[in-house]
Amino acid sequence: MTTGKPLLLFVHGIGGPRDAAADRRDWLRALATGARDAGMPETISALTQGWLADVTFADYSDLFHRKGAQGDPAAELDDEEAWFLAGFLDSLLEQLAENVPADAPPQDARVLRDARFQLDAAVQGRPGQGPGELGQLLVGVTTTVLRLPGLRRAAQWANGSRLLLQLSQVGRYLDRRPRRAGLGEAVRARLLDAMDPGRPTVVVSHSLGTVVAYEALHVHPGPVPLWVTLGSPLALGGVVLDRLVPRPPHCPPHVGSWLNFWDRDDVVVGRPRLADWIAPGAHGVKAVTTQVRSRGLWTHTATKYLAHGCVARPVIEALGR
Repeated sequence: MTTGKPLLLFVHGIGGPRDAAADRRDWLRALATGARDAGMPETISALTQGWLADVTFADYSDLFHRKGAQGDPAAELDDEEAWFLAGFLDSLLEQLAENVPADAPPQDARVLRDARFQLDAAVQGRPGQGPGELGQLLVGVTTTVLRLPGLRRAAQWANGSRLLLQLSQVGRYLDRRPRRAGLGEAVRARLLDAMDPGRPTVVVSHSLGTVVAYEALHVHPGPVPLWVTLGSPLALGGVVLDRLVPRPPHCPPHVGSWLNFWDRDDVVVGRPRLADWIAPGAHGVKAVTTQVRSRGLWTHTATKYLAHGCVARPVIEALGR
């Protein structure tokens, strides 16, 4: 229903089935924490009570879990999906190795070396592997990665199979083969159905949600005064960037401002390269990237990003214009 207020749209990333109402509350609560951090406590009630904007949480998680959600992910991967995941894990291991602090216990480095050895061996042996074998080897890689204390305690994956299953959502969304492309179309439709072309929409997207928002916003005809991307993998080279549609990658045409936030300890993000590798849109708008530093062992969560004042302030200001 169209109202006189702007729309604030939250777009989630990878993960299991979601409770959209609970996630909406959690993201709003984190944004209120960010408002307080930004010195804007007077805006919190207007934000959380819906006076400032109509707030929608676009949930597409069920589209990834209708079939096989409890199955063996390695057995369900075809060759192209497994190859995508191998590239994605390569980027993830590179980021993890780069971010190991100098005072980290030596076993952390050993875990990463073991995971790298397993991944390289899996990829090098790929030509002689049978169907599903590469996927099984990748489960071994993710199982090893979860031996890192930070991921084991904070990321809440029960085992390497569950981690691989959730990481596979990125490749499944980006799969353009005719028999697979329907999933991506259905995911984008969830976002487009949640937006109203007749009023301004501020979009806050996280992780895989930034990829979905990139493609959906290219076909959304309404005004988007601000697009915020959090923990985005958009600039992960050939794994994500080269698969985006439309190409060459550029800012969606109706976006008035694009702010990208990344945490140095977030292993999923494409670092600050996003601003360099995605061209400006038709009106010269391109990503402005800012680094944040979150507390804790696992920084790839939307709520940790939203709790920063530098993230919350522009969102609230854009809604109040």
